[in-house]
Amino acid sequence: MSVFRATQHPGWPAHLGPVRVAAGQVTLRPIRLRDASAWSRIRTRDREHLEKWEPTGRGSWEARNHAGNWPSLWSSLKAEARRGSMIPMVIEVNGAFSGQITIGNIVRGALRSAWIGYWVSKELTGQGVATAALALGLDHCFGVVGLHRVEATVRPENLASQAVLRNVGFREEGLLRRYLDVDGAWRDHLLVGMTVEEVSGTVVDKLIRSGRAARA
Repeated sequence: MSVFRATQHPGWPAHLGPVRVAAGQVTLRPIRLRDASAWSRIRTRDREHLEKWEPTGRGSWEARNHAGNWPSLWSSLKAEARRGSMIPMVIEVNGAFSGQITIGNIVRGALRSAWIGYWVSKELTGQGVATAALALGLDHCFGVVGLHRVEATVRPENLASQAVLRNVGFREEGLLRRYLDVDGAWRDHLLVGMTVEEVSGTVVDKLIRSGRAARA
């Protein structure tokens, strides 16, 4: 039974980190049902910061991000994680809920790939949190999860997120025209990717060598 579980649910649940950056100690942990209030509070407060980069949804921002919606979202994400197709995690800074990072569309076999995406509280932008969280997530992908390739997409206008992706080693692969319905319109996105062969040591090691992070 233990072999079956490891095969079906590689890398989840897991607790990753810590890594120290300017904002404090960054760790990743599985999503919890009791995250509802923190999730809703930050996303409602940071609407202007988040909405312009996220897929268009039904209803108002406030309604979609109400704490009452978290249990169903949590249940759906957890079910995907149990199937081994997704790893949904919370980004914590000094032990406080500060954002989310998700490894999704995990494919096995000859491809062994996934995408990775994240969001971070507005008050913590520019302090290394997203970079550290991505580094931890990528090392998890290329280590325990056993993936060969990880990709991400980002709008050409989102220069801050592009910088974060470059800092952890993603390289640009092309432009996806009218790729995703974001903030009410079909938007172009840059495709970036990374394979395990491009990582020397670990991604966290690279951040530490560059002076962007430190061991906690």
